[in-house]
This record gives sequence, C-alpha cells and structure tokens, in this order.
Amino acid sequence: MADCRRFESDNRCQLTIIGPEDDVIAAAAQHAAAQHGHQDTPELRAELRRMLEPESAYVPGERTPEPFPA
Repeated sequence: MADCRRFESDNRCQLTIIGPEDDVIAAAAQHAAAQHGHQDTPELRAELRRMLEPESAYVPGERTPEPFPA
C-alpha cells in the first residue's frame, strides 16, 4: 500500500493505492509526478518501494501526516 495521507503535503493529498507491489509502485510514481511535481525516476521508484506499507495497515478516514523523509 502507498498512502499519501501518511506524509505532509501542500495539497493534503488523500490518495491511497492498494494492490500488487509492482502495480502500486507504477501508479504511485505516476501520481507523484502528476500531483506532487516529482520526476518519475528509478530512484523515486526505489524510494517509494521502501515506503510501502502492508495492505493490512490501511485505516479509512483521516491520518495524521508525518514529515516526508529527507
């Protein structure tokens, strides 16, 4: 699972992507580029992969955001 609610962002993004790992990474990279101004690079995809959470961690509703890792 890739959950934008997990991190602080200018637009308070609420997107959560759940599915097979490779599909989640592809969709999250496209989303990060289109909505958050990142470049879809191998480095971004590796960083996204490190930040994935298990699907079982999903909780509906608001989530208290934490700072994005540096």
